[in-house]
Amino acid sequence: MLWKAHLSEMAASAAAAAEQAGESVEAAARLVADAVLSGRKVLAFGNGGSAAQAQHLAAELVVRYRDDRRALPAVSLTTDTSILTACANDYDFSRVFARQVEALGAPGDVAFGLSTSGTSPNVVAALEAARARGLATVLVTGEKGRDAAARWDVGVVLPSTETAHVQELTLAVLHVVCRHVDEELARRDGAQRR
Repeated sequence: MLWKAHLSEMAASAAAAAEQAGESVEAAARLVADAVLSGRKVLAFGNGGSAAQAQHLAAELVVRYRDDRRALPAVSLTTDTSILTACANDYDFSRVFARQVEALGAPGDVAFGLSTSGTSPNVVAALEAARARGLATVLVTGEKGRDAAARWDVGVVLPSTETAHVQELTLAVLHVVCRHVDEELARRDGAQRR
């Protein structure tokens, strides 16, 4: 049965990720929480399924993940078709996210790149632009992107070469990041009330 086989493969990938990626996921979560809770923003980006996940992350931060809380600053760089197509036409598709990082990014913000391969030229270019501007850099990738992940402040390597499983695990990473943000905001608010 295909459903059962897929879930079994996914469970094996998730178990491996729990063992191998925990520290980097927690580091990414702390980085994002520290940024958005001190007025900085997250700029998220990726291609295809990763573009959808960048939008998902931004939505969870701006609207809410679980807790009713104030809106937090996050932007998905994958959504403005006028900017994306103008940049691709006037410059090159490899610059579509970097150009936006140059316009919107500020020191202390977080550039949150998603690439199952870790080598998508436009994701790499955006992370390079972010580093040059003083943003913290995060890359969430699969096993094929292990070497690429080491270049950034936080590299989350999900131990699978199967794109679908990397995407499924990426969603879990994003939810852990958002959960940490909610919990850290509640903790800080509680500390201020005392």
